[in-house]
Amino acid sequence: MAQGIIGSHHHSIMASRVAVLAHVLFLSTAVLMLVWLLHYRGGINIQSEDPEQIFNVHPFVMSWGFILLIGEAILAYSTIHMVDHRTQKMAHMMIHLVGLILGIFGVYAAFKFHDAAVVPDLMSLHSWLGITAIALFGLQWLFGFVTFWLPAAQEHTRAAAAPAHVMAGLAIFMLAVCAAQTGLVEKSAGAASAAEMKLINVTGIFILLYGVAVASAVALRKAFL
Repeated sequence: MAQGIIGSHHHSIMASRVAVLAHVLFLSTAVLMLVWLLHYRGGINIQSEDPEQIFNVHPFVMSWGFILLIGEAILAYSTIHMVDHRTQKMAHMMIHLVGLILGIFGVYAAFKFHDAAVVPDLMSLHSWLGITAIALFGLQWLFGFVTFWLPAAQEHTRAAAAPAHVMAGLAIFMLAVCAAQTGLVEKSAGAASAAEMKLINVTGIFILLYGVAVASAVALRKAFL
């Protein structure tokens, strides 16, 4: 029994350290994305006459506002100790909601760019994965709100639904990471210089590492509770 408690505590500490690594990757990815969009692509402006500046809103919002925020919401629920469980759930739910709203805005920016540049919509694998991730995430949020927040749900229902909710959330999160990778591959192929191409590739690696770190922190916490 003592060994089990010690092992559980040890893996809990490991989960917290992996979460810290994820936070560092969060900041690194955010900075890399800003450097790419501001230095190499001319800035971010949804109201610009330049279609490229309109497009730049899309990767900015989808990285900062969707993927990175979703990861932070997952970490907030799984690895950060708060005052009480309800406060923890509220933080998890609200950060996810902000991420969902920003994700929808990011999709809007992509469609606006397509209109300005006279480019057909939903023609790439990236767009298919991205739309699927947004749609599934919206359904996941609604399911979580009804099941885990509204008082009408029974405790045994919540307990039964929790593993599926966690698994589905991580799967959707990793789908969003995959969507980001395909989008960055498209932009890397059309980079104006070798330096820009390398920056895009490094940004993609950091996004992938962030996704792995978030999933690993959750896996460590859940496996050894």
